[in-house]
Amino acid sequence: MNFLTPQWAVENTVGAAFSLREGGVSQGSYASLNVGLHVGDDPLDVKENRRRLVEALDLPAGPRWLSQVHGTKVLRCLADHNSDHEASETEALPMADAAITTDPNVVLAIQVADCLPVLLASEDGRVLGAAHAGWRGLAAGVIEATWTAMCEADPTLVPQRVQAWLGPCIGPLEFEVGPEVRETFLAAGDSPEAFAPNQHGRWQADLAQLARQRLIRCGIESMTGGNWCTASCPETFFSHRRESRAGVASGRMVALLWRRAVRL
Repeated sequence: MNFLTPQWAVENTVGAAFSLREGGVSQGSYASLNVGLHVGDDPLDVKENRRRLVEALDLPAGPRWLSQVHGTKVLRCLADHNSDHEASETEALPMADAAITTDPNVVLAIQVADCLPVLLASEDGRVLGAAHAGWRGLAAGVIEATWTAMCEADPTLVPQRVQAWLGPCIGPLEFEVGPEVRETFLAAGDSPEAFAPNQHGRWQADLAQLARQRLIRCGIESMTGGNWCTASCPETFFSHRRESRAGVASGRMVALLWRRAVRL
């Protein structure tokens, strides 16, 4: 089972990983490491995929799965909450599109299949944040909301000591949007450089560039990643837009972020 991992300057107690398609048991368009229970896959297969994920990464606890709705709500995750990775089968998931923690052994989780996962970590690992940044969430301010929640959790936090990692998302050559999407971002102060006109009178949008602009406006300038296109790499990534064009369902990948209580 292979993963993408951030190359960033943080304490070695901080762990992060992004799951890829291979290494699971799901079949058909979900093959094979689909971690999404909400996309129509066999729940038993998803359960086994999640178990394999926890085992392969030797996670200190089960991921805190969210019910993501393309909004800006940020959940603060505490270590004393039920962290069993099977909890989603027995209780309602919290509705949020970002999560933060200041506690060790809490595993933040953001599911994606074209949207951009953004991971944030203070260099000392004291504060962690993870955001689900599709275009709606980006435009509404999910990155800013996550940063604000991190600062509220630790008032000593400064952006100069925070690292950001942008995971895979649909790339600008594949992400066509209408003029209303572009106008939404321009009205919020984003640069038109993140949009390129195409021959259909529409626009090719660069989610990663838009996220970088938002991070810089928060004062966070140390960032890596954001160079993978989910839609153009079917062997490696799930893609909701690509699978929708083919009339089939798409699985989900997950970006995970955590801090262990002791150094490795």
